[in-house]
Amino acid sequence: MSPRELIVLGTASQVPTRHRNHNGYALRWDDETILFDPGEGTQRQMTLAGVTAHSLTRICVTHFHGDHSLGLSGVLQRISLDKVPHPVHAHYPASGERYFERLRYSTSYHETARIEPRPVAGDGELTGDTAPFTLTAHRLSHPVDCFGYRLTEPDGVRMLPGRLAERGVTGPDVGRLQRDGRLRGVTLAEVSETRRGQRFAFVMDTRLCDGVYALAEGCDMLVIESTFLDADAALAHEYGHLTAAQAARVAADAGVRHLVLTHFSQRYTDPGAFTREAREAGYEGELTVAEDLMRVPVPRRRTT
Repeated sequence: MSPRELIVLGTASQVPTRHRNHNGYALRWDDETILFDPGEGTQRQMTLAGVTAHSLTRICVTHFHGDHSLGLSGVLQRISLDKVPHPVHAHYPASGERYFERLRYSTSYHETARIEPRPVAGDGELTGDTAPFTLTAHRLSHPVDCFGYRLTEPDGVRMLPGRLAERGVTGPDVGRLQRDGRLRGVTLAEVSETRRGQRFAFVMDTRLCDGVYALAEGCDMLVIESTFLDADAALAHEYGHLTAAQAARVAADAGVRHLVLTHFSQRYTDPGAFTREAREAGYEGELTVAEDLMRVPVPRRRTT
């Protein structure tokens, strides 16, 4: 099984810098790779990071500001150029349909790929297919329509070897018990415990709002914008963004295990300032201040 990890392709907000490309994030989740918010230059960053067009199964665009979507043209054309054989689902705000179409057909090329548009019109579940997880969207607070995305793996079952042995269930009978729920008077509940499914959320350009908290709740990993530091909180609110302190307090309140801060304004040159502000705001879990081409493993499953 492939690792579950976040591959950071770009971390700048509106203006890229010498060290930060425009946004772009690839989530490897078993056999799927989801590309989030491909800003300008994403195709080249994918090459540097070893993310192939063939690996992409979904593209999720939070909103149609250029730093989150101008790379979509190149990525979609590359998917066709490489003759990717499987369908690629594209999720994006329905109100931006004209922007999606313009980016998709911004230049002449031979379209061979099966891009399946899945516009998002409101909160709710998006995966109406055979995906091994549920993908949901929640509306955020930004000057244009913007949605965050949340991936939820269903809870599973962990068999307990000691209890199986006590009840004499061995070999193929373990599988039968898992499948049928009962075997020779032994119930599945007696010899197993719930294996909590993992949860991941992606939150970009937004003020604090209900959608931010709904997306973050109980996540193993939260990737969230922290465009500003708290000294510029008034600017953050005016332009529809979060500060590092606000993002950290959301993560702390929501019980997030690993917080990934990203989408930094070019006005700040010290990444350590975001770390300090997040810790001072009370977040005590695992913390990453994202850098371009960084790979961040999704935390191991909870043991309880």
